[in-house]
Amino acid sequence: MYHPSKVLGTMPPTASGGIARLAVARAVSAGIDPEPLVQKAGLTLALLEDSHVRIGAENQIALLNLVASAVGDDLLGFHLAEDFDLREIGLLYYVLASSATLGEALTRTARYSGVSNECIKVHCRMTSDLSVHINYVGVPRHSDRHQMEFWATALVRVCRHVTEVPLRPIRVRLAQTRGASSDEQDAFFGCKVGFGAEHDEITFARGVAACPFVSADHHLNEILIGYCEEILARRPTPASPMRALVENAVAPLLPHGRAQMGDIAEALGVSRRTLTRRLAAEGVSFTEILEDLRRDLALRYLEDATLSISQIAWLLGFQEVSAFTSAFKRWTGATPSQERTRSTPMAGAA
Repeated sequence: MYHPSKVLGTMPPTASGGIARLAVARAVSAGIDPEPLVQKAGLTLALLEDSHVRIGAENQIALLNLVASAVGDDLLGFHLAEDFDLREIGLLYYVLASSATLGEALTRTARYSGVSNECIKVHCRMTSDLSVHINYVGVPRHSDRHQMEFWATALVRVCRHVTEVPLRPIRVRLAQTRGASSDEQDAFFGCKVGFGAEHDEITFARGVAACPFVSADHHLNEILIGYCEEILARRPTPASPMRALVENAVAPLLPHGRAQMGDIAEALGVSRRTLTRRLAAEGVSFTEILEDLRRDLALRYLEDATLSISQIAWLLGFQEVSAFTSAFKRWTGATPSQERTRSTPMAGAA
C-alpha cells in the first residue's frame, strides 16, 4: 500500500526514475496496461516518459510493488537489473566506470548515490573485508523490496563489467523478509543471499578493492566528479521525516521484541521527550507508527505463502499467535488466515 509522506514543509527524496521506466516496459511486454498502475503510484505516463524529470522515490517504490503484483513476479527488481543496459544508470555509472579501482568506485558510490536516487545512502567500509551498506533516508525501508534488490544486483553487475572479473561477494544480506531464498539470486551473486537482516549489505573480500578498472580514465573521472558535486550543491537536501527514521529503526527490532520507544529514542540519539515532541509535530505518535508498521508488514508477509502465520507473528514481535490474530482483526476486521485465503486463493491457511 502506498503511503506518501504528508509532512508539511518537507522535500521528499527523488529518483531519476530509470527503474520505474523499466518496470513500465515490463508491464507492457506482459500485455498489461501500465496507466492504472502508474496513476495508483501517484505518477503519470507523461512524467515517466521525460527522462529529465525526477520523480518521488516513494512513488517509484510504490510503482515497482504494483507492477510486481500485476505481472506476478516476486523478483521483479532483481530481474529488471539482470539485463538492462548499465549505461541507463546515467552519470553515476560513468563516474564509477572511469574510476581506477573497485575500492575507489565504491567510495564514489557512497558519495554520489544521491545523484541517481536521493533515498539511497551508501556507506563503504574497508576493515577485514570490503563492505557496502545501503540505507534508506526519508523513506520507510519496509515499504520496499524491488528497488533495493535492483540496486544490489545492478551494483554487482557494474563491478563485474568494469573489472571484467566475475566477482563474487562473500556475503549479501537484505533487510526484507522472504520465507524462502531464491536459487536465481544465489546463483547470480555466487553466495546464499540472507534475508531479514538488520541492514542491507554487500561484502567482498578486501583484496578485491585493488582490482583495476579496464575503463579507468583519471581526467574524465575528475570532470564527472565535478558535475556530481555541482548537482549535489544545487539540489536541496531532502527531508527525512522523523516518522521514516522511526520506522526504519523499529522494523529490524520487531522480531527481537526490542521495538520499545526508549530503545528507538536511544538508537536515534534523542530523548523520549524529544522523540514524542518531534513525532507530534508530524501529527503522529510512536504507538500509531508501531501499529501502522505492523499492519503493513503483516499484509506483505501474508502474501508470501512460504511464511507460516506463526512465523509472521514472531517477525512482528508478537509472543503468541493469538495476540497477532487479535491485533490483525482489529486492523482489518479479518483473521490472518482469512486475509491470506482472500489475497491468495490457492494458498491454504498456514
